[in-house]
Amino acid sequence: MISHKHADRRPAAPSTDTGNPGDGVRAHRRGQFRLAVALGVSAAVVAGCAAGSRQPARPAQTPATPTTDAQVIWNPYDRLPKVPSFRLTSTDVRDGEPMPRAQRSGVLGNRDGQDLSPHLSWSRFPTGTQSFVVTMYNPTAPTASGFWHWAVVNIPASTTHLPTGAGAEKSTRLPQGAYQLPNEARRARYLGPSPPAGSGRHRYYIVVHALDVTSVESLGVSRDSTPGFLGYNLFRHTLARAVIAPWAQGPPAQSNTPSPDAPNGTRPSR
Repeated sequence: MISHKHADRRPAAPSTDTGNPGDGVRAHRRGQFRLAVALGVSAAVVAGCAAGSRQPARPAQTPATPTTDAQVIWNPYDRLPKVPSFRLTSTDVRDGEPMPRAQRSGVLGNRDGQDLSPHLSWSRFPTGTQSFVVTMYNPTAPTASGFWHWAVVNIPASTTHLPTGAGAEKSTRLPQGAYQLPNEARRARYLGPSPPAGSGRHRYYIVVHALDVTSVESLGVSRDSTPGFLGYNLFRHTLARAVIAPWAQGPPAQSNTPSPDAPNGTRPSR
């Protein structure tokens, strides 16, 4: 009697690498089809992304100059930690208005300039103020570092004004103990604005800094230090800051006038 149980058992067919030739062809075709579909989808996605990101061509833009509004209103002190302000007034200059002729530079080639430092008066500063520093800076001068026109240090906390012309060389109108650092022309005095031809409009930041130290020597500043080095050391010692920022504009680019904001007063290249 034959057992169906044993009759159903058959030895497994030996495995081969090739298998049925027809099956291999069909599998190969199916693989090719899947690859073609995948490539088609990828191409569609890439094309869609490219189309989505494609934007109309923009006209070429000219580089910004100091005449643009962004540069005219740019305040370099906005980059520093915020400190309180206090009242600062002047009988000579006004915030946002043209710099008067008397405060512009004759030393740097402006025919009508007199290099008279402006009258400044301040009040409502912090009660803990130990001394003051006064500076004038043009952040948009055609250099990589701006142009420092004036720096007076060690102004006693009891002083609340500087008269017109106090920034003269070897001045006798500064309070006792105060002195001026060399400006960009390496002269220890006030140097008025005289923007180079073609450089546009510039703002001049006249700033009174209220400090928590009685003298800048305690911060490593000396009589030969630059105003930039002074500013670096005031970073953590400024209690408050008051600003007036008048503006001045240079002559047109084609003018062959002396090139100011350069110590030697050379003429601009044509």
